[in-house]
Amino acid sequence: MGIGFTIDTPLRVVHFGISSVVSIMDDLLIEKMRQRITGLYRKPYLPIPVEENDSRAKRITAYLNLLNEISNENFIKVRTASFTEGSDINKYFNLLPDSSVLKSEYKRMLNESDPVARYQMQEDLRDQLTLGDIDVNIMSKVDKVNYREGKPLPKEFNDAHAALRGFAMSELSSSVVFSAGMNPSLVDYTSLFDDFYPDTNGEIRKKIILKVSDVRSARIQSKYFAKKGLWVSEYRIESGLNCGGHAFATDGYLMGPILEDFKMMKDELVNEAFELLALSLSEKGRQVPLVSPAVKISAQGGVGTSEEHRFLVEHYKLNSVGWGSPFLLVPEVTSVDIPTLDLLKNAKEDDLYLSNVSPLGVPFNNIRGNTKDIEKEERIIENKPGSPCTNKYLASDTSYSEKPLCTASRAFQSKAIEDLKSKCFDPVEYQKRYNAIVEKSCICVGLTTSALILNELDHGSNGTGVSICPGPNIAYFSEILSLQRMVDHIYGRENVIARTDRPHMFIKELGMYLEHFKEKISQSSIGKGKVERYIRAFESNLNEGIAYYQQLFSSVLNGLDNVAITALEDLLRYKFELAKVEVSG
Repeated sequence: MGIGFTIDTPLRVVHFGISSVVSIMDDLLIEKMRQRITGLYRKPYLPIPVEENDSRAKRITAYLNLLNEISNENFIKVRTASFTEGSDINKYFNLLPDSSVLKSEYKRMLNESDPVARYQMQEDLRDQLTLGDIDVNIMSKVDKVNYREGKPLPKEFNDAHAALRGFAMSELSSSVVFSAGMNPSLVDYTSLFDDFYPDTNGEIRKKIILKVSDVRSARIQSKYFAKKGLWVSEYRIESGLNCGGHAFATDGYLMGPILEDFKMMKDELVNEAFELLALSLSEKGRQVPLVSPAVKISAQGGVGTSEEHRFLVEHYKLNSVGWGSPFLLVPEVTSVDIPTLDLLKNAKEDDLYLSNVSPLGVPFNNIRGNTKDIEKEERIIENKPGSPCTNKYLASDTSYSEKPLCTASRAFQSKAIEDLKSKCFDPVEYQKRYNAIVEKSCICVGLTTSALILNELDHGSNGTGVSICPGPNIAYFSEILSLQRMVDHIYGRENVIARTDRPHMFIKELGMYLEHFKEKISQSSIGKGKVERYIRAFESNLNEGIAYYQQLFSSVLNGLDNVAITALEDLLRYKFELAKVEVSG
């Protein structure tokens, strides 16, 4: 969802029992939002200047504590509200799925005619309300070294380390989502905080959620955590390509087969990790749980219909399914400025693409016409490519200086272009390399600008350009929606997708991987050892995925009807298309 779009989402949804994730990457934005929110809610505000020792962690702790405090106050208001039309307590129950036991009890209360019995039922319902979690996200490898007076600070002051400390020291009892790969140093640092350890009942105050691409990755990471005495409470499986934000493509492994692996191997994964956990905790002299702590499996990336949601939960035994990008069209939930809302609402498939704009060098989901890219193009036309690098969160390149530079910054791009000019490239090659340099965009700023605009906060010299990173699935949502309508769509009470040509999420991802495969071949020298083995393994994985889907959609034909028929036709077409791809040189 980006850095700023869910920065204050907990204040909008947590009191309705809905959990949300806040990025804690940008402490500059966090401090501005803390000042803004304390003013709105009439809370005391004591600034934490950037010059203050450990300011990054302290700012994050203070902000998370503020969100926690206000969310609890909002929850009390919901619990004590009257059961009158339009009240927040009625909204809480109306948001629940119809299959919920609590929803059934609520409906029985509404039909109860005896006032005394009705009152008692209402009190029982109040007691069963639960507050959603305020989870946080840390991109593990976005862990820039920080400096003071020109000297590097110790590792615990690195960006990701300090962010983790900010969460660890907060009053929250929730989860940290580690994404974008493994950072062993950050795992080691996590083990220094007591809140991440289980008690004898297996309860953990601050839980760990891992975003993973497959079972192998989950196993490697869970073992490393377990050896440190840490438990992974949830494995969050994300589509390699059919998702928002940065895209971490697999080697042709498709989401369906990956979910099948987790379904079949969950017990083995859990038991293996628990053995290591128990040994580590014993060696540390800590409490060893009597049974392994709970483990959840969730999935996200491209889900768009209630049928897909229900199928994922029922067939793969998932604990939950994530809907990300569609909520960018729900102003009650996310902070998206009006021009960007319109851009999302009107987006078609061709407007959404994997770009190379990210300074991290990882493919980044982008939308044509976003104002950050327009701002970038204007600078290029003015012969002033690159952005002022005020935040420096993605500064990691040391090609032209000892201290890392961000490849989207003016400082880096001016040096890179000067270096390019010194080389003897023909005009075509020169332009190609020039475009690759100036294509990078200052997304660490662009992904926060919308929140600054909506909250009327100062954005300094960074401009007003907004970056946004929706998944391809947003093309099929063409309305600005209320929270109630979005939830009704998820649970099948309403259909907000007007189009009838949306492919099943598995088929959409397969098509994207086939295009990705073709691109890989065009960029590779086939027949040279590792490259050839990689290409052939990729092809084999795609063919195995197609065979899996053919069996899957055939077996569930009666459940998905026309969806399954169309999917089987698409699978046959993709199988023939893959067979025609030339993979030998």
